[in-house]
Amino acid sequence: MEEKRNEYSALTSSNNSLAASLKEDSKNYDVKKVERNAKIIKIVTSILTYTFLILLAIIVIFPFYWMLNSSLKSLTEYQLTKPTFIPKQFVWSNYVEAFTTANLGTLFINTLYVGLISTLLSLVITVLSAFAFARLEFKGRDSIFAFMLATMMIPGELFTITNYATVTVTLKWGNTFTALIVPFLVSVFYIYLLRQNFKQIPNELYLAAKVDGKSDMEYLLKVMVPLSLPTLISITILKMMGAWNSYVWPRLVANDDAHSLITNGLRNAFSDNSGQTNYPVQMAAVAIVSAPLFIVFICLRKYIMKGVSRSGIKG
Repeated sequence: MEEKRNEYSALTSSNNSLAASLKEDSKNYDVKKVERNAKIIKIVTSILTYTFLILLAIIVIFPFYWMLNSSLKSLTEYQLTKPTFIPKQFVWSNYVEAFTTANLGTLFINTLYVGLISTLLSLVITVLSAFAFARLEFKGRDSIFAFMLATMMIPGELFTITNYATVTVTLKWGNTFTALIVPFLVSVFYIYLLRQNFKQIPNELYLAAKVDGKSDMEYLLKVMVPLSLPTLISITILKMMGAWNSYVWPRLVANDDAHSLITNGLRNAFSDNSGQTNYPVQMAAVAIVSAPLFIVFICLRKYIMKGVSRSGIKG
């Protein structure tokens, strides 16, 4: 009897050990299977994500590639029925011809003048307005700001005819730099952007400045402006790029040679008397004009991203 009991105990122990071993193997198998599936999903997701991003990059970059490709072709090659993706012969003289034909030197100077003056004046207006809406207490402040934000819902094109009549007929500013600078000095979007950044600055700093006897202007210049420098840099870059890329308004109010900006100065500079346009030379001019914007964006893109990201947190 004792021997049978020992055999039964040994058999039971062996079965339990075998069951535990099978259970552990099953558990390990499930874990390995889950890990393998997770790796497969991760790899497939990464492939799809990078494929999508590469396609978008190609779509975005291709027009710039085609601009550079066309700028290095001869007019005969450009007019071929079957386009060539690499120039058969690189015509670098197109860039020299573009600079002289369109008088790019004068266009650059005009655009820089308008861009710098409008940017500086717009910064002053934006900083003072944002400070007033963010820190000063006056009757109707929130209502006025809400009304200003409501104007952002109206497309700017709706004001073109009214602004044109006001500037050219009433104020007699046609074909002057004043018409290119004054109408767009105030930007509600920039005021909103900077106001949101100002509101993130602790109010205790303002109270401490008041205790020290500082005026509102001193507090603005010595505390708020340095702390909001990334946003101010972003506004400066965006405003300058807007002035550089402006086309419709300069075309309307300042279309003479003395006040032409880069965008509208390149429009008809490469057409001969018969109406034929030398597109390779025009593409070369566009490449020259676009280069400063690319350089500015590449060098200062981190300030743009940082300034915008810091301006939409606190309402």
